Amino acid sequence: MSTLSLAGAGFSIPTSGYSKPTTTTFRRAAPPLQAALAEAPNTSSSNNNKNAVVPVVLDLSSSLDRTEDMQAEAKALARAVNATVYSPEMLSSRYGSSPFKVLGRAFKILSGIGLFGLRVWVDQLQGLVDERRRFRAVELRKVLTGLGPTFVKIGQGLSTRPDLCPPEYLEELAELQDALPTFPDAEALSCIERELGLPLESIYSSISVTPIAAASLGQVYKARLKYSGQVVAVKVQRPGIEEIIGLDFYLIRGLGHLINKYVDIITSDVVALIDEFAGRVYQELNYVQEGQNAKRFRKLYADKADVLVPDIFWDYTSVKVLTMEWVEGVKLSEQDAIERQGLKVLDLVNAGIQCSLRQLLEYGYFHADPHPGNLLATPDGKLAFLDFGMMSETPEDARSAIIGHVVHLVNRDYEAMARDYYALDFLSPDIDISPIVPALKNFFDDALNATVSELNFKTIVDGLGAVLYEYPFNVPAYYALILRSLTVLEGLALYADPNFKVLAASYPYFAKRLLTDPNPYLRDALIDLLFKDGRFRWNRLENLLVQGKMDKDFSANDALQPVLKLLLGPDGEQLRALVIRESVRVSEAVIFGTMIDTYNAIPGPLKNLFFNNTAGPTLLSDSEQENLMELRAQVIRIWGLLRSTENFDPTMLRPLLQVLQEPEAQNLGRRVFGGITQRFAARLLQQFLRAPTVSTSTL
Repeated sequence: MSTLSLAGAGFSIPTSGYSKPTTTTFRRAAPPLQAALAEAPNTSSSNNNKNAVVPVVLDLSSSLDRTEDMQAEAKALARAVNATVYSPEMLSSRYGSSPFKVLGRAFKILSGIGLFGLRVWVDQLQGLVDERRRFRAVELRKVLTGLGPTFVKIGQGLSTRPDLCPPEYLEELAELQDALPTFPDAEALSCIERELGLPLESIYSSISVTPIAAASLGQVYKARLKYSGQVVAVKVQRPGIEEIIGLDFYLIRGLGHLINKYVDIITSDVVALIDEFAGRVYQELNYVQEGQNAKRFRKLYADKADVLVPDIFWDYTSVKVLTMEWVEGVKLSEQDAIERQGLKVLDLVNAGIQCSLRQLLEYGYFHADPHPGNLLATPDGKLAFLDFGMMSETPEDARSAIIGHVVHLVNRDYEAMARDYYALDFLSPDIDISPIVPALKNFFDDALNATVSELNFKTIVDGLGAVLYEYPFNVPAYYALILRSLTVLEGLALYADPNFKVLAASYPYFAKRLLTDPNPYLRDALIDLLFKDGRFRWNRLENLLVQGKMDKDFSANDALQPVLKLLLGPDGEQLRALVIRESVRVSEAVIFGTMIDTYNAIPGPLKNLFFNNTAGPTLLSDSEQENLMELRAQVIRIWGLLRSTENFDPTMLRPLLQVLQEPEAQNLGRRVFGGITQRFAARLLQQFLRAPTVSTSTL
């Protein structure tokens, strides 16, 4: 079923069988100055005239557009100067002296959730859980809707977790994304005029007289701007919503204090996590802040051809009214509707994964509420991000630590994984990680198979959670929103393919970043991954290149230059010693491998003539020969991976010519050559000095 969706609202409505909403139409006014300039005809008599007026006028129009947009944004910010900002002190001052109001709300919540839980328990006793599941799912949706926006958001999160909820519950809870009760239209239209300080007829040439859809925080109307004729989505905040949410968080925060005090198994600061989440929700109540979030998000991520971020109309935006570009599309969970448009759901899911990885790990500014109502497939195959009320940021140091942590997990490097918790601020520096390493190994060796394709994000979170409970971890508040964002994303992917693994799909990005990012933390992580006990692990490099090449932005040039810089830098002496030792080993593998190939190609009679029935020209044991041949094959495969990179150009290695002229590099070359010569001479001398084999026929 195709849908229309409204930017900035996270709302979708079915269009099949849908009649166009009734609209109130106003007389259209003349366009403002910038629109008039943009529409001005070309009065030049010649297209070759260098003094043509049109280019100058259009440049002036663009400049005026930018200036007026900045002025409009400044005015919107001024309208939001008195918006409520979350703080524990604010909650205490509002509700601390109202015990009857607090108790009344607590009773309503406990009675609603408690009665539902009691009915489910009775179903279990009677053996009727499966038979009544649909009925209970409808009942839960109604309970959450009746309890208000805070619990609606909880239901929205559950609706994207097919691994946690049965299908009947998923279907019912999905309606919480865009099928909530509306509030009176008169209140909404009055709010628009009050917030913007203008009558409706001066803003819109038409506006729907009923809402197109409703969500937890507001409801949306479809309108046409009077000055430009552009179709927009106008989101209007629910009346009294701040009071309801504030009271809920006051109660939840009180519960958090009790958990911190009496529940020893939870070592994280629950109150801090609640404060972080509440702060984000209060930001959602400020639509000017949401507009700024959308603007920043658009600037950072809308440069990709497969991502769409709607524009903001600042003249018509305030704390309780948000006007954004209208977007048509289909919810990402509507798989059949998407495929009927000739689109592939998994392509869109992968676009979402790649964009989310950029959000979390490049710029650190991410969409923390990507439920299906906020992610749309547009008719031209783009993924549209909507509703920018709940955003968060990943600290810069944590971004690199997360990348290293995932790579360490994939490669079963549990000691490095445990050290990552320092960089992630999970552990204080005085905590001994040695007992944590066996706990990580015991869980992941049992839970995960040897391939990346088996990695499941929920499994990883559950496993880490088991470790968190046993050891003195403190989960930072921002991390809770990262987990929420990633688990929701995996839930969306599971709609398209129950066997989909988000971490497997995202690992190419992690491998690319580890190979190409000059960040010191990631360079150290790469060295630790590739070198073990003084030996280079070629299989690890090959795996990273295989995975990294799957990322469309991978560049072999980017992968080589940071390594060269580190190798020949002032702090690279220890690494150079390892590289020298490995260069000798690789050169030996190439030389002796070639000799073995040549020897094997010689006909038998000639072998007996020239080598006198010896094991060959190298006098290597079978295991030594096998190891050398495998090493040579790995090196050749790795070189092939680099050469097959789309942007590979041999001239990119020209910096090596300059590097090889440096004294340190020349010394490196002499040491490598000396090592190879010594080893080859030893092998050769061993062959000549070897005692001849005595034939039994002469005895």
